[in-house]
Formats: sequence, structure tokens, C-alpha cells
Amino acid sequence: MSDFDLLVLGAGSGGVACARRAASYGAKVAIIEQAEIGGTCVHRGCIPKKFLLYASHFAHDFSDSRGYGWQVEDPVFNWPELITNKSNELRRLEGIYKKLLTDSGVRIFQGRGQFKTTNSVEVNSEILSADKILIATGGWPDMPNIDGIHLAINSNDVFDLPKKPDRIIIIGGGYIACELATIFNGLGSKVVQLYRSEMILRGFDDEVRNFIYEHMISDGLEIRLKENVVKLSKTTEGICVFTSTGDKIYADEVLFAIGRKPNTLDLDLKCLGIQTNEKGAINVNENSSSSVSNIYAIGDCTDKLNLTPVAIHEGRCLAETLFNSNPQLPDYRNVPTAIFTQPEIGVVGLTEQQARKEYNAIDIFKTSFRPLKHTLTGRETKVFMKLVVDRESDRVVGCHMVGDGSSEIIQLLGIALQAGATKKQFDKTMAVHPTTAEEFVTMY
Repeated sequence: MSDFDLLVLGAGSGGVACARRAASYGAKVAIIEQAEIGGTCVHRGCIPKKFLLYASHFAHDFSDSRGYGWQVEDPVFNWPELITNKSNELRRLEGIYKKLLTDSGVRIFQGRGQFKTTNSVEVNSEILSADKILIATGGWPDMPNIDGIHLAINSNDVFDLPKKPDRIIIIGGGYIACELATIFNGLGSKVVQLYRSEMILRGFDDEVRNFIYEHMISDGLEIRLKENVVKLSKTTEGICVFTSTGDKIYADEVLFAIGRKPNTLDLDLKCLGIQTNEKGAINVNENSSSSVSNIYAIGDCTDKLNLTPVAIHEGRCLAETLFNSNPQLPDYRNVPTAIFTQPEIGVVGLTEQQARKEYNAIDIFKTSFRPLKHTLTGRETKVFMKLVVDRESDRVVGCHMVGDGSSEIIQLLGIALQAGATKKQFDKTMAVHPTTAEEFVTMY
């Protein structure tokens, strides 16, 4: 007889969600985590990033307040105080996660788990057996194999730097690179962003990409496209970055945000017969089952749609299927997504480019304007909003926004798209005035 009905490797968002839901249905569950309980989202991703984002916003807020009659003395930013407050809050959150697990009846084992067989895992010299095993080990920042790479940091390291860099070079053009670039720019660092391709944010709507690029440039960032790093060197002027164009740039910190890879390399999956792709991502079917029938995988280690709410959704669906006789499949349609740049980006559904491939004809509705707030601040900030509509059915199949509040607005638009709302229904919805969001129901 096995020790547990379900053994979970990884106490990030997806693993915790599945463990708690399974335990609530009477399953005997254990979870193994070698680092902090809460995973990337709580400790090295979403939450600390949002704290830094809030901090960086105040530079604009102090300046903007003058347009509304406030007299603000030159503010002083204290990086160590922010990092201390951030770390204290993350410890508090980890305590909450531990309590949620233990209160649910889940046993926590803190240590490195290593497969022994397809039904057993060793942790801290103890072998645990289970009928079913879930791999939810997440992802890890990728780093290139170049000379001097030991001088660089990745997105895990950035939240615990002892001091704010006056000069930082960020390599990458995805959402993590762009978010951190605007955060450090807002905090007063001199930011240079290098990206090897022709435009940042590959995979997002082309107009959104161009709009945020122009905005980042106008806000003081230096973005060098079609340029990469070939070597790093330590000098008296700082870290020297040798670029693919033959240039040399100096900085206090060099941050690589060139993507993440599945955190599976140390699990020795091939010996168990678990199939992975060339990146190490675990191949799973629609039920999150691997090529070994009793071993499942969810979240970033499957490299399907690497978002915290998706991992949670997958984990809960799996628990319902395995332990509540309520088969559920993850639904990856119309997943709302936010990029916490300055300003924010919110998207749900198809890009214009994707829609043109999927539908015979589409209609595009879009607008760009200066929000009411900045008519008094004088800031040249604009909002961009776009709807993509299938002409035949009149269904709205894509919503895109760049501007303050995009993440909050796009969450609710996700409900509309999931419900199959049409452009006519958008048009019939009364506007809340004066707001930015009203433009989504007044675009003709």
C-alpha cells in the first residue's frame, strides 16, 4: 500500500492548488519543495515584481501631482528599504501558504525530491510512495553560454540586489525584460535594453508592440534592436558588454531576461520513460498526463502557457478529475494576460495577425488618445485600445489595450470573450463616463 494517494513535486501555485483541492476530496496528499513554499510567483516573479512596479510608479505620480496643485519637494528613493519591506511581506505570504496546506491536510516535505521509481520519490533520505505523482517544478531563467556570463544576473536575482544599479543593461525583448526595463527606468536607473530581433514582445499584436516601444523610448529608455551580447568583462568602469555590432557598453549590472526553461533537468525523467521535448518540457495530453500513466505534469514545466493562473487552473482540473469523479479539461481559450510595463498592456483573445489567418474576414476597431488625467499633468502619455471582430459572426475575438489600468480592465473583458460577446453587445452596453474603459463600448 502506498504512503500517499498523491505526491506533488513543487509547491508553486499549480502544485499547491492541486494538492489542496485533492486533499479537500479526502485524498492523502504530500508536497515536496526544496526552496520556498509559494514558488516563482510568490518569491521570484509576480508578487515581488508588482511591488517594484508600484515603487517605480511614484516617480510619475510625484511629478503629475503638481498639475493638480500639489507642491511636492524632491522625493528620495531608498532601495534597501523597499527590498526589506518586500522580503518581509514574502515571508508572511509563505507562512500563509504553509498554513493553507497544513490546514487542508497536506503534509509538507522541504527538501530536494528525487525519483526512485515511477511510484516513489526520495526526499531527505526518506522514500515516499504514491499512487499518483504530479510534477509541478516550474521553470528557471535561461542564460547564454558566453564568456563572462558569471558577471551577469537573471530575473531571480534582481529582487535581492543590495543596491539599485545606477546603470543597468537588460538583454531580452519579452515581457519580463520589458517590465524590468520600465521598472528600473522609473526608479531612476539608466537603462539600455538589447534585443536580437526586429521588435520587442514577439507574439503580441503588432500595433501593441510598436505602441509600447515608442512609449518606452519617449520615456527615456534606450532600446537597441537587432543587437545582442557576445561577451562580458569586468573593468574599472563597470561591467563591459561587448555587442554583436562591435560596440561596448558599461553598466553596474547586466541582467539577462532571454526566456525561461522547464525546471526538469535534475529529475532524470528519461530513465522513468517520461517523454520530454528538446527544451526539457514534459509532454502531456489534454488530461495533464505524461507518457507514464500515473505521473502528471502541470504549469511551466510543461511549457504550454506559462502563467500562474493557468497552472492553478490545470492543477484544480486535475484534482477534480482524479479525486472528485468530475472530469475537467483545462480551457486555454481567451486567457487574459497583462504585461506590467509602464504603461501596462492588457490582452485577451487573438491578435489581428492571428485573426486574419483564422477567419475569412475581420473588422478592426481601434483608438488612441490622451487620457483625461494627463490633460492637467502635461504628460504626453497616450492610451491605445483595439478590438478584433469576426465579421461573419460579429463576435469579438480579440481585445488589446496599452494604458494605465489595462490589467484590471482586460480581466473583465476576458469574461465577455469567454461568453462569446458580439460587437453589437459591446455597442449596446452603457458607458461609464468619464473613464478610459468606456472607449471599449463606444468604438465605431
